Amino acid sequence: MNDLQQSRGGLPNLCGSEETVAEAVRSGSPALTSSNLSPIDFGRIKSGFAVALHMHQPLLPAGGSDLRTAELIGNLGYMMNHQDIGDNHNAPVFHWCYKRMGEFIPQLIEEGKQPRVMLEYSGTLLHGLEKMGLRDVFESLRRVTCEPRYAAAVEWLGCAWGHPVAPSTPPQDYRLHVRAWQHHFAAAFGLEALGRVHGFSPAEMALPNHPNTAYEFVKTLKDCGYRWVLVQEHTVERPETGSGPERKHLPHRLVCRNARGEEAAITAILKTQGSDTKLVAQMQPYYEAKGLSQWELAGQKVPPLVTQIADGENGGVMMNEFPAKYHEVLRECSGSPTPILNVSEYLAHLFSLGIKEKDLPTLQPILQKRIWDRFRPADGPEQLAKVISQLKREDSRFNTEGGSWTNNISWVRGYDKLLDPMQRASAHFFEKVIQPRIPSTEPRYRNALFHLLCSQTSCYRYWGEGTWADYGREICRRLEVILQHDF
Repeated sequence: MNDLQQSRGGLPNLCGSEETVAEAVRSGSPALTSSNLSPIDFGRIKSGFAVALHMHQPLLPAGGSDLRTAELIGNLGYMMNHQDIGDNHNAPVFHWCYKRMGEFIPQLIEEGKQPRVMLEYSGTLLHGLEKMGLRDVFESLRRVTCEPRYAAAVEWLGCAWGHPVAPSTPPQDYRLHVRAWQHHFAAAFGLEALGRVHGFSPAEMALPNHPNTAYEFVKTLKDCGYRWVLVQEHTVERPETGSGPERKHLPHRLVCRNARGEEAAITAILKTQGSDTKLVAQMQPYYEAKGLSQWELAGQKVPPLVTQIADGENGGVMMNEFPAKYHEVLRECSGSPTPILNVSEYLAHLFSLGIKEKDLPTLQPILQKRIWDRFRPADGPEQLAKVISQLKREDSRFNTEGGSWTNNISWVRGYDKLLDPMQRASAHFFEKVIQPRIPSTEPRYRNALFHLLCSQTSCYRYWGEGTWADYGREICRRLEVILQHDF
């Protein structure tokens, strides 16, 4: 049973039942090591592939003509109401994209196939869909999430609620995003379903590479019960050489250390190649996996897993080509030596063979070798800052802004007019809400948290200066008013 309300006081249910949510995560965590999770006959397969669909729409102060008073609405709602502008005529198709996997999975299972898909929906998207009253989306997704006959086919990935980029989001706020998404997901789909969410998908595949921020990122995921994280291959390196990973289709161990010598590690699955929706829309991972055979890992023969993630609704190929191609490939690969898998069932098989996380090849965030060559863990934050400054002076391309699948875009440079208000609002939230230990059950806490998380959405930076940056600054302004008035 799920006793969490999906929304409270017109806001998403982001907080207030932390211990109930944490217990659901703890009770579900042992499932990843179970050897009887999957009906797939791992004894006869030579390789596998996995696809994940990333779904996100931001919340905008666009429910009215005056920016300072406009209601916060989902971007999909704005698109629906303004279909004469730009590509907004795609809004009805987007609506279908958000629910269609709930149609495809039962159809393929009825045919006797073994479909799989990993889903990642941002908290702002879920709230936007709720505000629009799109019950059909939630009913479709709940069917394949909660009904035992279909649930094995769908693996949900956790994410940060407001779709913030981890490298430039204050670590204490990022932790709030991660916990808020778990809370919101449990309210929407149930505590039992939350207990089956083992993997994490960071927004924009952005992985922090500053040692302190990277450590806090991994520690947050581990503390919140996550067992593995999806990372972009170009954001990591081998510690011994500083070059990229070699056997990209095997799981790795992502190890992050901070300036005080503390270490946090988590299993990492590599998403290969760059950001291209065609890779998933045309089911490229299947065709790549067909050319692979079993590899050796820790003395065992294991199937490599080709993994890709792409926007699940964005672009003509995903809107139009993906449905037919997904059905075609699923009908061909089910029961074959190259089946589609979800990552957690793949890892469960590997762990059932006796393979442990410590047996996996090690990776660290990109460019860190250059830091560790000059800096000893435990030398402290001041010495780390000196080493990083020296490296930047020597090479203008060196940076600790992190990496993502959009490495041509900086999430920091050129955004001072937005980042400064974000940082001030974050500091004031900590001063007014966190330090005084305001109970998370109070409506004023939920309201302030909601605005804090909304203000850090990556879209306000992705599209550069202009209207989108104005949206971000306006939400920061509203948060400052809330903090001043209510606390």
